[in-house]
Amino acid sequence: MRPLTPIALALCLAAPVAAKPLVAEVDLSDQRLTVVYKGEALARYPVSTGRAGFSTPTGSFRPMRMYEEYYSRQYDDAAMPNAIFYDRGYAIHGSWELPSLGSPASHGCVRLHPGDARTLFELVMTVGPENVRILVKP
Repeated sequence: MRPLTPIALALCLAAPVAAKPLVAEVDLSDQRLTVVYKGEALARYPVSTGRAGFSTPTGSFRPMRMYEEYYSRQYDDAAMPNAIFYDRGYAIHGSWELPSLGSPASHGCVRLHPGDARTLFELVMTVGPENVRILVKP
């Protein structure tokens, strides 16, 4: 599946606010994040989640806080662009560790290509974090 197209993005923007359920579905076994809007998959992105010894929490979450620019206080000020925090210190965010996308490599966060993270961040801001669910499946 190709990334979210400008047409799909326009459809998201055109719908009434009350009808904007957006789901960021993370599949840990496939190392993929699927953007689902109104039940339809709009985009699939490779991700890196928790490597051995660092798990990514599973469950259903809502965005708690969001930052276009964020630096990890726990991991040597590592850049976490377009961070969407969903459970304590865990976030979906961009990463420049591109070769690791598609396999477990993080300290538990969900890493995306920086461009994909930006697209997701903008979609969440557009529909409103209160209309977004983050579903992390084993």
